[in-house]
Amino acid sequence: MQEQQDKYDLGLNADLAMWMRSPMARRRVLQMGAAGLGLLLAGCQAITSSDQAQPGGAPPSGGSESSSVAYDCISTIPGETAGPYPADGSQASLNALELSGIVRQDIRTSLSTNNTAGGVPLTVEFTLVNAADNCTPLEGYAIYAWHCTEDGNYSMYSEGFTDEDYLRGVQPTDADGKASFQSIFPGCYTGRWPHIHFEIYPSLAEATGSANAVQTSQLAMPESDCTTVYSDASYGNSANNLSNITLATDNIFSDGYDLQMPTVTGNATDGYSAQLTVGIAV
Repeated sequence: MQEQQDKYDLGLNADLAMWMRSPMARRRVLQMGAAGLGLLLAGCQAITSSDQAQPGGAPPSGGSESSSVAYDCISTIPGETAGPYPADGSQASLNALELSGIVRQDIRTSLSTNNTAGGVPLTVEFTLVNAADNCTPLEGYAIYAWHCTEDGNYSMYSEGFTDEDYLRGVQPTDADGKASFQSIFPGCYTGRWPHIHFEIYPSLAEATGSANAVQTSQLAMPESDCTTVYSDASYGNSANNLSNITLATDNIFSDGYDLQMPTVTGNATDGYSAQLTVGIAV
């Protein structure tokens, strides 16, 4: 036992380098034995916790690692209902995916009427990764996102909004697996926690109807940001509706939402940015 301890006793420099790492990174070094300590002293970044993909965060730059040390990859995102207002061809003739111009980054303006949805600006950035392959970014997929207005109505469905098609759009994922949308912070309607729906398709060419979707899920908005945004009178009854629902009582997020809660930055004056890493198994 003493011989084994002495074998890995490399002095003060090794001790200091070790304690500068996170607990998870330290465990990796110890599991790798002498090879891990060699990487540690060489300053190898592969064993640092900053290179790990975390739920809701971004994956390591460049996708899968070239070294033999694996980072913590996120799990596949839970599948959820598309809800009653998807306009994805699953209900009668309502299919926003067939609209000319639906492939767009800015989804605030209606293609059919040119009317623009009001509300606090929100940029939503999805990073799509392969949870079955060390969270390698998935390029060339398509994400269809949609959500309600600031007062809780859905374009193409709600009374007074059937002629509108704003707050719906499709974007392809780039080489980093990213697809972003410029929208508005969604309101809160009775019985549901504030959320954004999305469907994932293998390609833009296949983003024509729900039958081609490889995953359907929802993104949950953080409570603190909702509370701030809903203090604006333009959000109608959103504040009151929010006070009557919790993530624990919501019929979608009550079974867990860690993989569906984005990282949100910004403010109600300048707008917000929400980032979510979405894992699917390919």
